[in-house]
Formats: sequence, C-alpha cells, structure tokens
Amino acid sequence: MRSLIRGGRVIDPASGRDEVADIAIAGDRIVAIGRLGNDFEAERVIDAAGLVVAPGLVDLAARLREPGQEHAGMLESELAAAAAGGVTSLVCLPDTDPVLDEPGLVEMLKFRARKLSRCRLFPLGALTRGLQGQVLAEMAELTESGCIGFSQGDAPVRDTQVLLRALQYASTFGYCVWLRPQDAWLGLGVAGAGPVATRLGLSGVPVAAETIALQTIVELVRMTGARVHLCRLSSAAGVDLVRRAKAEGLPVTADVSINSLHLTDVDIGYFNADMRVSPPLRGTADRAALREALADGTLDALVSDHNPVAEDAKNLPFAEAEPGASGLELLLPLALRWGRDLGLSLPQTLARITAAPLAVLGEAIGSLASSAGRVVEGGVADLCLFDPSIEWRADPDTLVSQGKHTPFAYASTGMALVGRVQLTLVAGSVAHDSRPR
Repeated sequence: MRSLIRGGRVIDPASGRDEVADIAIAGDRIVAIGRLGNDFEAERVIDAAGLVVAPGLVDLAARLREPGQEHAGMLESELAAAAAGGVTSLVCLPDTDPVLDEPGLVEMLKFRARKLSRCRLFPLGALTRGLQGQVLAEMAELTESGCIGFSQGDAPVRDTQVLLRALQYASTFGYCVWLRPQDAWLGLGVAGAGPVATRLGLSGVPVAAETIALQTIVELVRMTGARVHLCRLSSAAGVDLVRRAKAEGLPVTADVSINSLHLTDVDIGYFNADMRVSPPLRGTADRAALREALADGTLDALVSDHNPVAEDAKNLPFAEAEPGASGLELLLPLALRWGRDLGLSLPQTLARITAAPLAVLGEAIGSLASSAGRVVEGGVADLCLFDPSIEWRADPDTLVSQGKHTPFAYASTGMALVGRVQLTLVAGSVAHDSRPR
C-alpha cells in the first residue's frame, strides 16, 4: 500500500531532523520525506497535523509471559500493548516456561509474533541451560534461530567460573551478553534497603548487591573483552561504576527502567504491592543520579521493564506479592515527563527510546540495524505518531496489556501523563490506531 502522512512534526533523533514535513510510504519503506514527486499517488492519507511523527520506539526489556505463563499475559495481548505504546521493536527475556534455551522454542515465538504483525520481536536466548547457571546454552544454535543476545533474566550465575566461560565464548563469536547486576545472596530482600524498608519491617536489598555484581562483571569484561549490556541499573553507586567502565573504554552499555527513573522507596506507602518491582525502588539520591546519567549518556536507554503479573499473584501482602508491573503503554509518556523535568528537547528525549537502544542492539538485528528506530528515506516504515498535548491518567482497567498492575496508576501516585500514541505503523501497516473516528 502507498501511504502519505501529511503535516506532522517529523523527528529523527539519530540525524537531528526536526521539521514539519510529509512522509511518503510505499510498501514497508519510506520513499520520501518533505517534497514529494508528482507521480506519488497515495492510497491512504493520514492527517498528522498537531502530531509528532517519530521512529517506532525500541524497548530493550519486556517479559511477554508466553510460553508457559499465559494466565499473566498472552503474546497477542502483550504485543498489542506494545503497539498501543508506540513500540515497534521489542526485546524479550528468556525466562519463560520452558526457558528459551532450545532453537525450536525461539523459532516458534518469532513465527507467532510475525503472524500477529504488531511488533518486531527480538528474543534473548538463555545464557545457561534452564537458567540454572551451571552449563552454557548452545549459543550458536540459538543465534541461528533468531536470538540477538544471551541473558539470565533475573536468575544469577552464582559460579563465577561459569560466567567467565560464558563471556569468553561470547567474545570469541561476537555475541552480546545481557546481565542484570545483582548478587545472588545480597539480593534476596523485597525492598531497597534503607529507612523506609526498616520502618515497614521489610527485608532490604542493599546497594552493594548491585555494585558487587557490577564490579565482578566489569573485571570479567576487562579479562575477556566480551560485549555486555547491563540491565536495569538502580543506584547512584552503580551509575558511577558504569561511568568509570565506559571511560576506560570497556564494551559495556546499560539501561534503566521507567520505575527506577520516576519512583522511590517512599512510594511504597503502606505496603502498596503495585510498587513491588525488581530491581527494588531506592532513595531520591539514587533516582536523581539515574535521571542525570540517562541524560548524559552514561545510561544508554530507557526501558519499560514490562512484566505483567496476574491478579492472584499481586493481590497479596507486599513481601509475598510477585514483583513486576505492566509498562509498555507508559514508556513514551514517562520518557516525555523525564525529558521535561530535565529541560531536554524532544529529540534528545526520544533518542533514549529510539536511536540509543537501537545502537545497543547493533548488527545483531541484521538489515534493520540501519533504519529501525529511524525516520529516514529508504528506511523501514516503523513509525509512532503521538499527540504531545494529550493529558491522561494510567487507569489499569484501560490498559491493553493483560497485566493490569502498574505503580503509575493514578490512584497510587496522582501522576498525570502527557503525550499519547495515536497511530503505530510497523513495516508500513497499521498496528494500532486510537485516533478519533
């Protein structure tokens, strides 16, 4: 189909483009931006006046809950939630049931995602078999089946010798390893260690749980030269270690979740289980450091950390509730809120959920590496059209995701969101459309 997006504010953070322009799309590609040839005849015209036309968002952290945990989230519902949030490229973690440590499981997941045509799905394969941290998974076979990297999810590798071998193997073949830095023993609490956890009588996770694991990872990267992506940093001390590793020239990248970027342990209130997330919420100084680090590029990307949780697993006392929250539909407005709070331009803000996470993925995503997360002539037509002026509230009942729990529910935080997706295109086709009829 030949489509024309007319009169939108076109922003491409990677190139610095920021102008009101028309975009012509033929099939799955953008064929022209700005002046269009007289021979272009559109079959579909999209009026984008007053809207921002941005690259489709790139989210580096989501649990889709399928296979094995369909009661918490179905692939269809969660990819629909991604499209509703303007996310067109999505990295999913391997801690499903069964674990993504077999090529057949990965191929099945990618096939189902392609059939749904809602979002491009990039699976992470398991770093070790069954995520048990003992025997390395078949990385070469998993890569051939479509995995773009390898992860343990939240399961630690307790044996440092196993982690060393994994990084040596990954370095040899150019694979990227995605690690959540948290010590296996210090990370057993349910809230960030500090006065709030003490007052509430909750077991605490100290900052040292993150920094000890980070220092181990950095030393192993220094030994092996392996490329490592550090997932969901949560502390000022962790940010400092990442900053020093990057200054040394080590091949590390890092991200932060929307939860840690906006909330603190005080938001737990009187045991609000919706605030039970992993990594746990920390203090205001940590939040401030994370916000600045995302702005200056120490942290490369902002992620939704989408992890839908079923009602019966969340409606429990805080310490017994399953950690996790739905976030795909909130990634854009929470990124915009962060950008406004720090006085950043719209292109600077959007870079952390488009071009920067795309750079983390690198060549692992093949031909898409040059144009996903971009608005460029000849590039793939993955686009997010949003109204930056719409103010709305996160109402769990209206979330597209099957998981209805979010710490940003208005009843919990009173936080008004500004900026809402109106239209999402994936390969030139409409994946989501909420425009008024």
